[in-house]
Amino acid sequence: MPISFNQSVIEEFRAGAGKVGGPFEGGDLLLLTTTGARSGAPHTTPLGYVRHGGLLLVVGSNLGAPAHPDWYHNLLAHPVVRVELGTEEFEAVAVPAEGARRDRLFAHVTRAAPGYADYQERTSRRLPVVALERSGHPDAGGAREIVTLADKLLEVHTWLRAQLKHVLAETDAHLAAVAAHRGPDAPPAPGLGMQIRQHCLAFCGALTFHHTSEDAHVFPALAEHHPRLRDALDRLREEHRTVARIKDGILALLRDAGAADPVRFRAELGRMVAELTAHLDHEEGWVLPVLASVPFPAGRGGAA
Repeated sequence: MPISFNQSVIEEFRAGAGKVGGPFEGGDLLLLTTTGARSGAPHTTPLGYVRHGGLLLVVGSNLGAPAHPDWYHNLLAHPVVRVELGTEEFEAVAVPAEGARRDRLFAHVTRAAPGYADYQERTSRRLPVVALERSGHPDAGGAREIVTLADKLLEVHTWLRAQLKHVLAETDAHLAAVAAHRGPDAPPAPGLGMQIRQHCLAFCGALTFHHTSEDAHVFPALAEHHPRLRDALDRLREEHRTVARIKDGILALLRDAGAADPVRFRAELGRMVAELTAHLDHEEGWVLPVLASVPFPAGRGGAA
């Protein structure tokens, strides 16, 4: 069965360290892998891109068709994407630009690649401009050497703390900007914006994966080999449930981020900071000493 045009480009890209021929020859091309909004399956799409500072910009042109491309709907549901750029591969958070920022970025894109202006003229929809921001997720690899499971756990915890702090700072900046625009006594306007939404969804997804993995794999193994930790592990599981309830409340607000109450959202983030920080501190105090003797990845020759 013949392969699709997109698949042939993907295979050529990977075989040629990012270089392809045909209509993309000599152009700036990346591979974007998104998670299906409904299927949850990975989907890889070759896309042209334009650099803007440290960002990579991609445009949901769909060749000027009346509907947004599937990959755009996917990243709205799952903001963490995989980017292949030449021989480099990394995770990123995909953030659609809004308002005046979108217009500035689209103007930048069309100066570098005028064809996108033609696509915009073909359709009445506003072509989305998406900034791909390197996520710094621990699974994407980092400079710090990881030799034990304790190292890996601490790396993930450090990332979670940093991402939550980042979302909190974005939310505070948003509230301050709204107050400055509307006056100190006016109630905040509804809405959170795509920057907050995408970063918070990425954080919530990573938190869910981390706690689910601990409940299913790490904690049962620890309870079996270290019975003295069972009471502590039961408490950590209960803390997981408390954090999950707060997270579910945050996700409910994000379902309609454009109409969400930013003050309520900020309050829920504050609850998350308090509960998650305490939980991570407890977990590190109880399990890091034990995990320091477990090589990572499994099968590695001895712990440092």
